[in-house]
Amino acid sequence: MSNQHNSQQLPPKTCTIDRLVTIEADVEKVIKGEKTATRRNGRYADIGEVMTLKDHHFRVDNVYQQSLGMITDEDAKREGYDNLEAYKQSILSLHPGMPWGPKMKVWVHEFSAVD
Repeated sequence: MSNQHNSQQLPPKTCTIDRLVTIEADVEKVIKGEKTATRRNGRYADIGEVMTLKDHHFRVDNVYQQSLGMITDEDAKREGYDNLEAYKQSILSLHPGMPWGPKMKVWVHEFSAVD
């Protein structure tokens, strides 16, 4: 089953791509190639849109919804963490009081460096 979606089927963006990756440590992970995806409550980018971080450019390859209960260790590694538990603890520390509900949906933004 593919997660590829046609951007025409996506709802309007709720934020802008320049807000997609803002935490300094995450910016560094993206530049080093250690982080190739980020999850947000809303949709921050269209497929094909380019994000610029410190003069490095990254194209959004895929945007799709995922429930928290479906996130795997592999997904967490793409987020720049060793495993799901490390990713979960980081998210919960950033958002005090946020529940980690398995059915709660987030938007996945996958990206890759543009040469």
